[in-house]
Amino acid sequence: MQQNIRKRLIELQDLNYRDFNAKLLPTVDKETIIGVRIPSIRNIAKEIAKRDAHTYLNSNLSQDLFFEEKMLRGMVIGYAKLDFDEQLKYIKQFIPSIDNWSVCDSFCSGLKCTKNHQNEVWEFLLPYASSKNEYEARFAAVMLLNYFVDEHYIQQTLKVLDSIQNGKFYTQMAVAWAISICYIKYPILTEEYLQTSTQNRFTYNKALQKIIESNQTNADMKEKMKVMKRK
Repeated sequence: MQQNIRKRLIELQDLNYRDFNAKLLPTVDKETIIGVRIPSIRNIAKEIAKRDAHTYLNSNLSQDLFFEEKMLRGMVIGYAKLDFDEQLKYIKQFIPSIDNWSVCDSFCSGLKCTKNHQNEVWEFLLPYASSKNEYEARFAAVMLLNYFVDEHYIQQTLKVLDSIQNGKFYTQMAVAWAISICYIKYPILTEEYLQTSTQNRFTYNKALQKIIESNQTNADMKEKMKVMKRK
């Protein structure tokens, strides 16, 4: 099955897109990028999820050698109609294979099951938030910004974000992004958090930068953030 899927992906190859995508993925070996556009991968994922999700998801994950194959598997996990416990099993199996920001963020955005299982997913995420692995911790941060910036979780989310400090670039960028989303949705609470944050200077200042650059913040908000920047 995996060989047939790889053949389909190669048939959809766009070399110009591969070169473009490779520039956005500096941590990914260009030789492992086929060059398939996301809508095409998504269409294949939906087809697999509908037709034969179990066979595909039970296939050897280590044989996903290309960027697009990892992206595809993450999408299928999100699209497949599975019992939550079974879906969580596949999520757990997949996370160690994440090795770039794009697969991470796409995977997180597809895990809509979280909306109906917030409490369970919250408990599931906490160990990843404290991980020293760059993409495990990024996974936690991106899941938080996607599904836990709400009235019930905002305080807890800010607390967990403050604790994610493994010093890895793509982790820090995700945490900064998440903090900026918190500010956009809950400016008063997030400003209070920022005033006492123990987050490292790079991540803290990057969060302020993202808030300042956002089209969803007004001039007064932007000025506040400029004043709060750490030297």
